[in-house]
Amino acid sequence: MYCLQWLIPVLLMPKPLNPAFIYNHAMFVVLYLTGFFLVRKPCTICSLVFLAAVFLICYNCVGNCILWQCPSDECEGADCESTCQAG
Repeated sequence: MYCLQWLIPVLLMPKPLNPAFIYNHAMFVVLYLTGFFLVRKPCTICSLVFLAAVFLICYNCVGNCILWQCPSDECEGADCESTCQAG
């Protein structure tokens, strides 16, 4: 489980607030993880634990998914159609 100390901070890395940089952030994370898995070769258990954590965070869409932008829940209600389409 020594290799998890290099993977857990990736889950805690904040996403940029500017939507223009989300693609760059996702590419950085993917390249970092690819390099990490090729150079460090973490054990199977650490890899599975990390991939399960990434899957659960992105599946629940808590808002800190490192690979894609989760849809916002700003529009809920009857009259949100006009406000969401206008904005």
